[in-house]
Amino acid sequence: MTARILDGAAVAAGIRARVAGRVAELATQGVVPRLEVILVGDDPASRVYVGSKARACLEVGVRSSTQSLPAATTGEELAARIEALNGDPDVDGILLQLPLPPPLDGRRFLDLIDPGKDVDGFHPRNVGLLQQGRPAFVPCTPGGVMELLDASGVVLQGAHAVVVGRSDIVGKPMAALLLQRHATVTVCHSRTRDLPGVCRLADVLVAAVGRAALVGGEHVNPGAVVVDVGVNRVEDAALVERLFPGDEGRRAQLAKRGYTLVGDVDFTAASRVASAITPVPGGIGPLTIAGLLLNTVRAARQRRGLPC
Repeated sequence: MTARILDGAAVAAGIRARVAGRVAELATQGVVPRLEVILVGDDPASRVYVGSKARACLEVGVRSSTQSLPAATTGEELAARIEALNGDPDVDGILLQLPLPPPLDGRRFLDLIDPGKDVDGFHPRNVGLLQQGRPAFVPCTPGGVMELLDASGVVLQGAHAVVVGRSDIVGKPMAALLLQRHATVTVCHSRTRDLPGVCRLADVLVAAVGRAALVGGEHVNPGAVVVDVGVNRVEDAALVERLFPGDEGRRAQLAKRGYTLVGDVDFTAASRVASAITPVPGGIGPLTIAGLLLNTVRAARQRRGLPC
């Protein structure tokens, strides 16, 4: 069996076009959604992510700016910056880029963001609403996964979905969204016994644990749909060759950049067993940013009493 590739980039392009239409509609009412990003420190990966988000906002007509703060920023200074944005009526969405440099605790500062501007969907109020099946803002990555599954015609009602990973950002909200679509959901983690055996029960397998190629072909139920949320830098040439045997593009990328990006799934092995699979890169990553755009426009409408 050779798995069908689920093209997250193409689905994300459709979402961006949808958002651009909604932004244009808001503009006729004198409203241009505004997203403010707070970046603390100089984490290279965070800078790349923030840059991608800024470009996506520009493409669809959302106003966006980044408030870059030094790594030495104190908790009091960061809290004051968040409170200022909460009180600014011109700001629709606030995104605090994680991780924060130590000793700053990301959860503490996420809790300070106005729930009505929490376009990441991480505030406890929004988390609670999601668990009750009435979300205000769906966390961007799980929301993107659902968009992809729907666009790809994957039937969730009655399916057994296995989520590998129980993070607050992906695993837990992913499970909640799948339950709302009437899937039977199992959540796995580092203490799960016989992880391959549990994963093989899945009709839909979502890997979101942050470990390169943890999920191999032996984890995949023949014919399952495999969604790989992980993004991991791999610098080991031998590992890259094992994961992508004979792939000259990967070899060239490793030689040029010193690393290549791989997911939590051994793509080559899993694609021999699955019916459909997402690649890394080009799978879920673009959908995460598209989800942020959707949430920002939703926030702009909600704050003005407009239907969403």
